[in-house]
Amino acid sequence: MEKLKKSVIEIAYSRDHAKLSSLQRSLIPFLYMASSLYKLGLSLRHHFYLYGICSKHRLPVPVISVGNLTWGGNGKTPMVEFIALWLASSGISPLILNRGYAGGDEAKMLRRHLAGSLVKVGIGADRRATAAWYFNKYGYVGSRSSTLTEKCCLEQARNLPKSEKIGAIILDDGMQHWSLHHDLEIVMFNGITLWGNGQLLPLGPLREPLAALEKADVAIIHHANLISAQRNEDIIITLRKIKDSLTVVFTEMAPSFFFEVTNINSRISLGTLSNSVVLCVSAIGSADAFVQTMQKIGAYHVDRLDFTDHHMYQDRDMALIKIKLEELEKTLASKPVIVVTEKDYDRDPAIFENLHPYRVLALRSQLKIMNIKGCNEDRFEELLEKTVRVKLSSVMRSSELEVCS
Repeated sequence: MEKLKKSVIEIAYSRDHAKLSSLQRSLIPFLYMASSLYKLGLSLRHHFYLYGICSKHRLPVPVISVGNLTWGGNGKTPMVEFIALWLASSGISPLILNRGYAGGDEAKMLRRHLAGSLVKVGIGADRRATAAWYFNKYGYVGSRSSTLTEKCCLEQARNLPKSEKIGAIILDDGMQHWSLHHDLEIVMFNGITLWGNGQLLPLGPLREPLAALEKADVAIIHHANLISAQRNEDIIITLRKIKDSLTVVFTEMAPSFFFEVTNINSRISLGTLSNSVVLCVSAIGSADAFVQTMQKIGAYHVDRLDFTDHHMYQDRDMALIKIKLEELEKTLASKPVIVVTEKDYDRDPAIFENLHPYRVLALRSQLKIMNIKGCNEDRFEELLEKTVRVKLSSVMRSSELEVCS
């Protein structure tokens, strides 16, 4: 099954079928049929919402959606964390709504990173029900019990005592979650792979046609530091052809330090592996970016072993990794160090104990907004602030009208 998944992913990101294996080419007719059925289902769903068969609900606080048009590896989770920390620093307690997909590695990482802050992480497939549970427990800014100051001024909120009341929702992987109204639509793209062959799932990586960008406010090009300046220019031109007013922002994952998987509180400098043989092991959406980052850090030799996104490691996987490690050690006469991503760590920290006596480190990285073509962190935060202020002001006016009536 793992091999089949990898074959389908290679087809989705290949622009030249002649370079595919005969097995992969034989899969294309079946994938094309499945893609056509997916397109039909997508169209029906769209019309259900268009004609009111399915309803869209509006939550009482600003909803910032962070989603994507393609498969994973686009930086959604780091962007969700970035926005959550910005809101918390502005005195607003945000609620992240996460599906908890495939073992909940993303939610686990968010909770670990954001522990002790104003941020709450709600997990559940029914986002509306999850939000209602948190609203009932903590209250929300804009409810009748909230003060006028709490409700209206973002500038003043920074100077107010911290409140547990929820002031904003961050919808993690929210672009295809149509049942909730979005006040700000952020779409993430992996700058290395973009939209692949441009086809819908499963023939291609697209969840929706690129034309769906018309409903987006911001497009984020992630891993922009790993592609050329000319490619960044070309991406802007392509996206602006779809929507001229689209704000395009570029981001990167800046490595911070390593930590031992047996001791999460450890901090190991990036330079520690400068003379080491490294085996990158990952089950994430963008293994290429992870490997390129390790190469930039400056390890003596970098090899890789990739699994499909959200893969749950088994004992047989650990045995496969050990075989690879032994081969590297024999070839290069140096004991390799395994490096995994934080998502791999959070999926199952204990599984890596099976790799003893080899050392296993996890790479901690942080999303940073790059200054490209006038799009920088300040401009992005201004957009966030405007969205929150406008929504909270409208809530305030609605509450005042209710009181007056």
